[in-house]
Formats: sequence, structure tokens, C-alpha cells
Amino acid sequence: MSDENAPEQKVKFYQKGTYTVGNRLVNVRQRSVQASMDRSNSLTCGHRACQGCGEALGARYAIDAAMRATNNQLIAINATGCLEVFTTPYPETSWQIPWMHSLFGNAAAVAAGVAAAMRVKGLKQVRTIAQGGDGGTMDIGFGCLSGMFERNDDVLYICYDNEAYMNTGVQRSSATPVAARTATTPAMGANPGNSFNSGKNLPLIAMAHNIPYVATASVAALHDLEAKVTRAMSLHGARYLHIHVPCPLGWGSAPHDTIQVARLAIKSGLFPLIEAEHGMVTATVPIRQPVPVTDYLKLQKRFAHLLRGGEENARKLAAIQTIADNNIKRFNLVRKEAPRV
Repeated sequence: MSDENAPEQKVKFYQKGTYTVGNRLVNVRQRSVQASMDRSNSLTCGHRACQGCGEALGARYAIDAAMRATNNQLIAINATGCLEVFTTPYPETSWQIPWMHSLFGNAAAVAAGVAAAMRVKGLKQVRTIAQGGDGGTMDIGFGCLSGMFERNDDVLYICYDNEAYMNTGVQRSSATPVAARTATTPAMGANPGNSFNSGKNLPLIAMAHNIPYVATASVAALHDLEAKVTRAMSLHGARYLHIHVPCPLGWGSAPHDTIQVARLAIKSGLFPLIEAEHGMVTATVPIRQPVPVTDYLKLQKRFAHLLRGGEENARKLAAIQTIADNNIKRFNLVRKEAPRV
């Protein structure tokens, strides 16, 4: 029973990621694409992604943001991989847009061809996006992608980085973090997990091509992700967006921890959020209070062997902390301004 003499309290609405009553009371500029009745639902329900799949969430937000930015004039080319497999089990599809399945390694080349065809047909308003996982992007498709960058083809390439070949059994890719356990880097022997001094940083490689736009994004910062997709679609030429998408199955994390894991990757400095144009960093998302990398690692069974104590494990944890600290220093991530995540 209410007390008439009790002071009034303002009702607070915290959830802003879905179309809820709370979202409708939030200023329009603060709503996400998914909080609008006008969203395209480009990737709709009925797909077969695992529970807590970061890639499904990332793709849904990225493509709907691109649809809004292009007035629904969009074609997507999708490399073989998790996203292709769980959204298009023959004869079904969860895609509600013009969508094409390419081979594992040639999504960038196919997208470049589609963009050229649209230009020749005089349909310059129709934009092209290529999508792939870290394996199809950073390993198998690396040559085609570099060629797309070098030619400055009018394509936005989106890499959904879950840090291994998840679709084929969790094998190591060049995006797999150091010391992580995978099917091909098991947690056994003298040096368990993925070796140090391996892999590649594709956002930095993309920047070295001097293309118009490069950015990193995360499913833990959906407004930031949408803003970067919108910015990318406002430009022409080759563009690259690298989205961090935790995989509960491959990482050994709880499905309900997907966003928390992604957020800790940002807050620890292991996955910095940056933007760059023509090879120069133009913006970064600051971190107010960095957290130790162990806060991130302990939520994932793929790093469990590192947390068992011992001098060697302590040395490896210190080395991973150094990687994060170097990212924070390189991109000046710890600043006084309020963070966006």
C-alpha cells in the first residue's frame, strides 16, 4: 500500500538494447537501432546459433545499422563460417536482405565484384558489405582482403572475431589469443595453450593499407558499434570493421556472461575500441578504471590452466597483462573523460 506522504521517486529505466517500454521513454537519439519499430530485422529469428552467441548479436546490430544508413539499399556477401552455417541451413534462411554465400576465403573478392556490378549498372545507391569470421578473414581470406584494400573497392568488410575456427571444432586461428586452449593448441605439455609471439593484428594491418576507414567494435558497446557502422556507410572506398564477439562454446564461458566477457576485454585493455581514417587513429573509447586481465581470463575455461598457480603461469599472466598495458599506452585509453562503455 502506498504512503501518500512518502517523497516521490523517479522511475529509472536501465535496459536500452531492446524495444521495451523503457526504451520508448528514452530520448530517440539514445535508442539503439533495435529499439526502433523501424528496424529491418535483417537477421531475423529462427537461426540456429548457440545460446549466448556473440556473433549473432553483433551481426544483427551491424547489418540493421547498415540498412538504416543506406535506406535499405544493401547487399551482403557472407564467407563460409559460423554465421553462414547457423543462419542458412538448407533450405532455410534467417536473412531478410539480398544475401550471397561465398567460399571460405573469397568474400572480399566476391563483394568487390558485386560493388563493381552495381556501379556498372548505375545503381550507386546500392551498397555492399562482406562478412566473415576471423578464420575466413585473417587466414584463408587474407590475400583477397588485402587486394580489396589495395584496390580501394567500395566495400565495407566486417570481421566477426570469435578468436578461433569455431564452426569446424574450435581450432586455432591467427586471432587466437596467446595461451588460449583450442583443439589444436591443447592445454598440455611444456607450453600449454597457444604459443606467445604468434598471430596478427588485422585492424593495424588494414590501417597500413591507408584505406578510408578502419574501426574496432564490440557487442558490449552496441551504440558504439552502430555509430561506427553508420560512419563507415557514409564513406566510399574500402572500409574495415573488426567486431569482438565472444563464443561461449569455444571459450568455455557461460552463455549469460557473453556481454560481461566482452566488456572485460575492453576494460582490461586487451581489446581497445578505436577508429582510424587513412591510416591515422582519429578516436578511441577511453577506459575509466582498467581491470586486471585476470578478471577477463577467469570467466573462460580456455584459460583455466593459467590460473592454477605456479611460477611459470605467473610469468605468462604477467606477459598478457603487459600486452593489455601496451594497448592502453599505445591508444591513450585511460583518460579523464567519461567512457562510453
